[in-house]
Amino acid sequence: MKRYLVGFVLGLASILALAPITGVGQTTTTAPYTPPRTPEGQPDLQGVWQAINTAAEDLEAHNGRLGVPAGQGVVEGGVIPYRPEALAKRKENFEKRFTRPITHELNETTGDPEAKCYLPGIPRATYMGLPFQIIQTANNILMSYEFASATRMVYLDRKPEPPANSWMGWSIGKWEGDTLVIDVTAQTDKTWFDRAGNFHSDAIHVVERYTPVSPYHLMYEATIEDPKVFTRPWKIRMPLYKRVEADIQPLEFKCVEFSEEFIYGHLVNKPGQ
Repeated sequence: MKRYLVGFVLGLASILALAPITGVGQTTTTAPYTPPRTPEGQPDLQGVWQAINTAAEDLEAHNGRLGVPAGQGVVEGGVIPYRPEALAKRKENFEKRFTRPITHELNETTGDPEAKCYLPGIPRATYMGLPFQIIQTANNILMSYEFASATRMVYLDRKPEPPANSWMGWSIGKWEGDTLVIDVTAQTDKTWFDRAGNFHSDAIHVVERYTPVSPYHLMYEATIEDPKVFTRPWKIRMPLYKRVEADIQPLEFKCVEFSEEFIYGHLVNKPGQ
């Protein structure tokens, strides 16, 4: 017994020897990061950023399957709070996600919009696994995405009304300390959140938060509200990583060129026809 006790004490002593020394009542803390400023005094978020996770495949935690890596999920609390009828629709979306759009009706109602090269919407554009660029001025912020050359303007100095619902929605921004907060409305109901069939209606309201936490990281949060589809608001959260290559720039991903056979193949005569 004494031998075990001596071993325990020696082990504990070695751990304490490695612990940081502080004064009585003091704790070790890390000072919050203060980002650089633009000439106008705003936090400077400019650069090329990229999410590195599997959210584009499925926001929720998921096992690996053919062509899809396993993922831990980015949904706060783990589960998207669907209404029962909407949960059934999500299941149908997943089962029919690669349905070929050979008729107008199928194109409008069935299959992942990304596979058909439609613009991804918000928040999906953020975590598609492709880089995107943030460009700031005093009054506006431009976000430019690789996928399908998608862009959106974030208005900081005014709150113009959206002319109509659109694929990338309508973005009104403000600063809360060093955090950029973007209120996104007026999105079409035709975009999905991921390849797993998670979806929304035209009542979707997204509030995004971009918080610099180091010279190379933004913490991204998006709170989603849609009473037609979900029982309550819910949140996703993930880090965004700054690309630091000297010559980094978003490139073009012309989706239609790579998906032409899937989208339009049924309209083209095959050899021998």
